[in-house]
Amino acid sequence: MVHHDDADGLCSGAIVKAVLERMGLKPKLVCLEKLFPEVVRLLHSGGGKAIFYCDIGSPHADLISRANGGRNLTVILDHHDPRPADDPMVLDLNLEHVGVRGEEEFSGATCCYLFAKAVDEANRSLSYLALVGSCEIPVGYKGINEQVLDEALRDGVVRRVGKKLVITKLGVGVRELFSALQVLGPVGYYSGGPEVGIRAALEGLSGDIKKLVKELEEKRKAVNKRLLARLYKQGLRRSGRIQWFNAGRAYKGMGSKVIGTFCSYLSHVRKLAKPDMFVVGLMEMETAIPGLGELKGRFYKVSVRAPRDLRADIDAGRAPSAVQLLKEATEGFGIAVDGHAYAASCVIPADKVEEFIRRASEASVRGTSATG
Repeated sequence: MVHHDDADGLCSGAIVKAVLERMGLKPKLVCLEKLFPEVVRLLHSGGGKAIFYCDIGSPHADLISRANGGRNLTVILDHHDPRPADDPMVLDLNLEHVGVRGEEEFSGATCCYLFAKAVDEANRSLSYLALVGSCEIPVGYKGINEQVLDEALRDGVVRRVGKKLVITKLGVGVRELFSALQVLGPVGYYSGGPEVGIRAALEGLSGDIKKLVKELEEKRKAVNKRLLARLYKQGLRRSGRIQWFNAGRAYKGMGSKVIGTFCSYLSHVRKLAKPDMFVVGLMEMETAIPGLGELKGRFYKVSVRAPRDLRADIDAGRAPSAVQLLKEATEGFGIAVDGHAYAASCVIPADKVEEFIRRASEASVRGTSATG
């Protein structure tokens, strides 16, 4: 069972883990930041397996299909923009295929929850995890997520306490659990954080877990503070309609999701980031994948965020979406390009950084009248 490392991915993994265990199965969990082709090939080597991708996989369903070759039953439960799966043994249950927007109406955890409920109505007790995972969606509970919220309230799985939603069996606020998982998975990716996050999602926040979250968050804040000081002094570099920075090894020992979180924050800082330009951040990745081994080569994670003013141009077709920007800028060398209209990410070889910046600058203004 493969799951993403952010809060939505941890909730997605926790749901499917619980479902499979209730069926008497013992899933092996693999937490991935990005879907590297060599990892996909390793996972699908041999046959006779059942492989689940949770909050990860849809943008690479074609790659998964080629690697699988009809050998393993593969189920994708995701909300990112999908690619077609041409292997009949690869089932992509992403609701984007039926016109539901993964950016606004459902999360990866919601998709996993709907699967869980289809397996057994008793799994309605897991509805709170869909709500926690969906906290990453900025528009609030809308569409299918709103339906899940209503169901969870009726079932007593969550309850309202003032303006907060509290998970009844855990005694923890929905957003409090989301915030903790956003730290455990990404910041603690190389120190057992995802495993702790899965446990926290199912059992709650013990004193030891809260202590770990605090330690990891302080570690990230220290790096963020140093990086912000550097950017206030040097500024963001700008070209075309992108504004970018390279964090290098600043986040050494942390998962690469941290650069996306920092870009999201930076997109709201008007003293640093122009609101009508893409915010692009790069960081050098660790070469190890916990539990699987070393990657071949050196890589950079690239994260893109669209500030609020830029989103209107994206919606009107005057600017490319964040994911389209990355697809154009990394054609021929981009790895695991995925995301949405306003937020996207990928991995590139370390020797392609300069070429990426040049191509991203060109792609950012193609078909627009903007000059940056």
